[in-house]
Amino acid sequence: MKVTLRDVAKEAGLSVTTVSRALNGFDDVAAETRDAIQSVADQLGYTPNLNARRLKTQRADAIGLILPNENLRFSDPFFSELFSGIIEQCALYGLELNVTTPATVTQQELYLKYIRSRRVDGFILVRLEEGDERIALLQEHDVPFVAFGRTAMDNDFPLIDENGTQSIRKLIDHLVELGHTRIACIAEPTHLMKSNQRVQGYLDGLAAWGLSADSDLLIHGNFRQRSGRICGHQLLSMDNPPTAIVAVNDMLALGAISAAQELGLTVGRDVSITGFDDIPLAEYANPPLTTLHQPAYEMGMALCEKLHAVINGKELADPQTIYEPQLVVRQSTGRPK
Repeated sequence: MKVTLRDVAKEAGLSVTTVSRALNGFDDVAAETRDAIQSVADQLGYTPNLNARRLKTQRADAIGLILPNENLRFSDPFFSELFSGIIEQCALYGLELNVTTPATVTQQELYLKYIRSRRVDGFILVRLEEGDERIALLQEHDVPFVAFGRTAMDNDFPLIDENGTQSIRKLIDHLVELGHTRIACIAEPTHLMKSNQRVQGYLDGLAAWGLSADSDLLIHGNFRQRSGRICGHQLLSMDNPPTAIVAVNDMLALGAISAAQELGLTVGRDVSITGFDDIPLAEYANPPLTTLHQPAYEMGMALCEKLHAVINGKELADPQTIYEPQLVVRQSTGRPK
């Protein structure tokens, strides 16, 4: 027979109300009491009736992550780490994570479908654009959300982001201090705010050292290693090639390393190449990649933590968390010849 809430209350010697509130994580039940009740529930094999609880609370106990169709795959190492952090935190909160893409409808239509069906209690937004229409849509419908990134508009919403502009300047400083003056940049698509912030860091960094920004040295790829390889060939085959390349993510940087090696160059001696994110592959590249470290897994957990708090009406002590990526110097950079 299925173990009921009443069975747990009887075994624990407490009221059904106390047991219910404890198992649902209410703060008005002491931590020791919650632990004791959870232990009894586990021993008896109690599993909550999720449908009944959802009807009572008007909650879906689920959050949504709608992925853009463009170039976002689970094989992306940074996103995989971020995604793992979100999943881990969802599991701790007992939340389902609904992940989908707008395959047959527009992104706006898919969000509206989720909102109207109350399939989720809130959303995590990724890949923010300068004028991201999702923000206004969710604010108009008063739906909880947390963004991974910022827009070019008023960012009056909970978010987690990196200081991309200042971080790229650290890479420029590192390269200039090594003696490089002809520095190229491989960027991501310009409609993304993240890409624009990192490109701005590249331009600001050159300007701070009195270096001109040659338009031929700034090229845009997508997000993948193959794109970095193509862009790397384009840059390194120039009549006056750069002595250093700043790639705005590690996959682009790894592609540029492949291009340099295919052209017979030794990375770290003939050309310096840097990345951004410090994915696990970066440390084991040949040569190991100089990059900017981001705690992707921790950022994923923090996104879910913020959204859980917003959904439950809790005031956020830190509504907007901006991470400062740290420079990690490895063998892919060196003094120019």
